[in-house]
Parts: sequence; C-alpha cells; structure tokens
Amino acid sequence: MDSPALPEALPTAEAAAEPAAQDVVDQVAVARLYGEPLFRLPQDLYIPPDALEVFLEAFEGPLDLLLYLIRKQNFNILDIPLADVTRQYLDYVEQLRRRNLELASEYLLMAAMLIEIKSRMLLPPKKNPDGSEPEDPRAELVRRLIEYEQIKLAAARLDALPVMGRDFLRAQVYVEQSLAPRFPDVDPDDLRAAWADILKRARLNQHHTISREQLSVREFMTVVLRRLQGRRFVEFQELFDVARGAPVLVVTFIAMLELAREHLVEVTQAEAFAPIYVRLAYQPA
Repeated sequence: MDSPALPEALPTAEAAAEPAAQDVVDQVAVARLYGEPLFRLPQDLYIPPDALEVFLEAFEGPLDLLLYLIRKQNFNILDIPLADVTRQYLDYVEQLRRRNLELASEYLLMAAMLIEIKSRMLLPPKKNPDGSEPEDPRAELVRRLIEYEQIKLAAARLDALPVMGRDFLRAQVYVEQSLAPRFPDVDPDDLRAAWADILKRARLNQHHTISREQLSVREFMTVVLRRLQGRRFVEFQELFDVARGAPVLVVTFIAMLELAREHLVEVTQAEAFAPIYVRLAYQPA
C-alpha cells in the first residue's frame, strides 16, 4: 500500500531572499551614493542642463585658437584672410561667452583686434612721413603668431622627451657589501691641509709669561739729564733706547715731558717738519 504523499514544505525566508540576492549580484551598479551601490536610477532624478559639457577642442588662449583656425584651413600665415578667420573666431567666442563670460574676456580682446585690423585694411593706407609704404596691418599679428607657434612646437618637443617616472623608472640594484671595509686613499694635498689646520690651531693656543718690571720716572729723568750734560743739542730720537723695549721707551718719554714741565729741558724745532732737538734749559747765573 502506497504511503500518503507528504505536503510540500513551505519556502523559508532564506530561500525566498536567495534569488533576489542573486539578481543584485549579477547586476552592475550604475553609480554609488554615499558609498552604497545604486543599481537603478530614480524616476524623479533631475539633471541640470549645464551638468555635462563636452569640449571637443581645448585652447590655451586667444593666440592658440587663432593659430588653430589658420592651420586647420591651411591658410598662409603671412597672408591671413581676416574676413573668414574673424567670422569663425567670433562664432567660437559667442559659444564661449554663453558658458563663461570671465573666460571669454581675453578672447573678446583678440576679436576686437581682428576687427580693427580688418577695418584698417578696408581704408586707404596712409604713407609714412618719409614717403615709404606703410606696414601691413597684419604684420604685428603675424609676428606674434609665428613666435607663439615656435614656442608651442618647442614645448611639444620637450614634452616628447622621456621623463623619469613617466616614461621610464630608474633601476635600483642592491649589492651586498663585503665584510672587510675598504677605506678611501688619502690624497697628499688633503693630508697637508689637515696638518696646516693643526698648526694654525696650535698658534692660537700659545702661552707666554708676562713679567712686571719696576721702572722709575725719576730715575729716567736723571738719565736724560746725564745724556744732555755737556752737549748743546741732542736729537729727539737719540734719547730713546729702542733695544730695551716699549716699556722703557714709554717711561723715557714721560721723564722727558716731566723735565719740560719743570723747565729743566727745552724742546725746539727750526721749522715745520724739521728734526726735533732737546737741550738743557738756560739757567742764568
């Protein structure tokens, strides 16, 4: 006899959640909101019109744009058709002005310059005061464009050079050093310089003894009077004994000044810059 069929088991919560989790895993997140993956965009999502802008061409300034328009149409840079170039230039500036007025100010200045050059070309040229033909109104603009193109090409060539860290990396190899240290050889000039430095420091640390010598001014006054005794004139330099050193010279000079103050000697000179003489003072009998 067949056994009665058992009722089918009710699906558990884990079994019901498993297909849903499988679907989430298989999907690709279109964005992340505060770190959480977002698999479906909200229906009421508002995207501002200026949220996304695509720039097909990027220019670094008015000259860059002008050079691009000239080279794109293969115009001769020495003979620029200003009417066509100015019209295309103004179209781009008008698009730029709608997005960013502050950025368009530089381009508007160049547009004004192009219009001025075109108006000068329409008017009859005025000859220079010396009778020569006037310069082409486009000449200054052409010079600026040629200089800018040369600088731009030079910058492109420099950028094409390989740069460490961008195009290549420096190889680093670790070489194990030997256990025995190898000291560098000493150059004779370095050794002589080190010895001269030691001698220089030794001279700065020399010691000397200072002795005190008792010198009497009265004693040297007697010496000076003895030298002047019996002589009419004695030259000033003969009264000083240079060999005995500076202290004796100072005391001798003070002794002579003291004798002159007491009117015992006279110091005379015949004229300016003449030799100085010393003699005993005249004492009447």
